[in-house]
Amino acid sequence: MPSIFKDRLLEGKVAFVTGGSSGICQRMAERFAEHGAKVAILARNQEKLDAAIVQMSAQHPDASFTGFSADVRDYAAVDSALAKTRETYGPIDILIAGAAGNFPAPALGMSSNGFKAVMDIDLLGTFNTCRAAHQYLKKPGASIIAISASQATVPVAQQAHVCAAKAGVDLLIKTLAIEWGPDGVRCNCITPGPTDDTEGMRRLAPTDEARARAIRQVPLRRYGTKDELADLALFLSSDAASYMTGAVYYCDGGSAIAGRGIGAGG
Repeated sequence: MPSIFKDRLLEGKVAFVTGGSSGICQRMAERFAEHGAKVAILARNQEKLDAAIVQMSAQHPDASFTGFSADVRDYAAVDSALAKTRETYGPIDILIAGAAGNFPAPALGMSSNGFKAVMDIDLLGTFNTCRAAHQYLKKPGASIIAISASQATVPVAQQAHVCAAKAGVDLLIKTLAIEWGPDGVRCNCITPGPTDDTEGMRRLAPTDEARARAIRQVPLRRYGTKDELADLALFLSSDAASYMTGAVYYCDGGSAIAGRGIGAGG
């Protein structure tokens, strides 16, 4: 679906997106490209990454995409990808920290390694990405957006690992907003609600009954769309949001205020 914003808001900008080979973050990457940005994507799976680059390039022939296969838990690999992006495209303006992991499991049914894996991907990975990117983003107008989840504030059974990790992401980003504000770097979070056509919701609501039950818990009585989240990221990355930092922006149909930690897509 075309963006509701008509002007090319990011003309000449460079964006770096982790987790951008699928789902919500891929749509954000596409939206940035539609508005004039050159986009670098980092993802773990080389095959999925290559397929995403081919698909997006075919759909947006005038855009410029490049990809790096790396794990956000590996600081050196993330730093290397950022350096290559800088060499290829020039100064980096926008960072989306969106790489995440999740699997439903009760705390007593979850191993220490399973808990640690999600903490390392979501929280450590967000820190690594932001920390490595600072040297490339250190200028007025730069924007960092981390993808959070409703589990950061609403406890959800079988999501102890995600609740802990995303709560950490929210406070990490708020802390970075304080520390890096004098450098001109804005730091915000986006919290999706239940989002249609995502792998996350296919796992969390795998049946028609589960899907209907999830929708009934959303005050707006529908799933969100990847396009709505992409437009929010576009706005927060644009000059229109130049005085907005240190905040968590919910795009969840009211789920969080209703106390419904339904989860989000990915």
